[in-house]
Amino acid sequence: MSKEDDVTKKIRAEATRIKGTILKGKKPAMKFPLRSLTNVRYQPRRGYFEMRGRRKERTLTVNTVKTFAQTLRMMALSKELLDTDDIATKREAYYVSKNWDAARFNEQPESDTVIDDVEAFFGLNREQLGFIPEEKGGDIAGRLVVIDVDRDTKKRLKIDCTKFGSGAYSIPIAVEHLEFETKADFILVIETAGMFQRLVKHNYWKRANCILVSMGGVPTRACRRFIRRLSDAKKLPVYVFVDGDPYGFSNIYRTLKVGSGNAAHLNEFFCVPQARFLGITPQDIVTYKLPTHPLKDVDIKRARDALKNDPFILHHKPWQRALEQLVKMGVRAEQQALAKHGLNYVIEKYLPEKLRHPGQFLP
Repeated sequence: MSKEDDVTKKIRAEATRIKGTILKGKKPAMKFPLRSLTNVRYQPRRGYFEMRGRRKERTLTVNTVKTFAQTLRMMALSKELLDTDDIATKREAYYVSKNWDAARFNEQPESDTVIDDVEAFFGLNREQLGFIPEEKGGDIAGRLVVIDVDRDTKKRLKIDCTKFGSGAYSIPIAVEHLEFETKADFILVIETAGMFQRLVKHNYWKRANCILVSMGGVPTRACRRFIRRLSDAKKLPVYVFVDGDPYGFSNIYRTLKVGSGNAAHLNEFFCVPQARFLGITPQDIVTYKLPTHPLKDVDIKRARDALKNDPFILHHKPWQRALEQLVKMGVRAEQQALAKHGLNYVIEKYLPEKLRHPGQFLP
């Protein structure tokens, strides 16, 4: 039985259960995992956020009939996609709902939430349900050969990530089937496309014998899964280079390393526990005398929320000290601030100096 058949079977079984409950004259109900940081725990031995088990129940009543109907229609759309071997972006799913009469969504955030609920309900990722993200997975350059499959001939297709000139290989939405060949020493994961392009322009991957990965902000699931599978398969360390601000720390890096509360039912697969934080750290701002911007109110709130509520931050004293130091300094610094010392200072000085001491990286 294929994975698609297995998912379809689960959807059909749930629909049959709900129908049977209704035919008995009872109110059907569905229980969904509560998707938030309050319902996760962090265990370093496992390396990712796990669901604690709290659930919310959605019972068919006068007040919930629309949401209940939308949930069932989304399950039906998923089954249709799987039956026809098709896909739909979350945006397309929103527009499909315009044919659902009273069950249609008014805004996309409503349909996104229902897709997330269905995903959590079945304990599957949305790609398994036929729904794909709008954003691309990320870009790759450096000492890596990705082995894919030609869709027409089904033959193995080798993609050399050193042969893209000034461009890069784009991570596909589905990465489970990919295989890898590499002699790189490590994976360098980079937040901004601009910094990634600078390192590609000057063939930094050749100088450092590494693989460069551009996240383009908060990494997509495909990007996280790609890095995890590559690191696991080739036993490569993962170093992360992001902006020195609360968002870079507690959203971008934390999500890559241990996952999120919203997707805790999937974090085991969509995180990179072996990742280490290279920079930019609060101490880097001091050491390298970087130009800064004042922390905004939202930055301070994000830092304080992380110090109070984030299980990952609460476990690691070095991260608590880093956030406290940043708040005390009242500033944030971007990766590009290193250009104060020269456009290629990051290549010639900053990265070589940091990489000589990986044991000093933040956890």
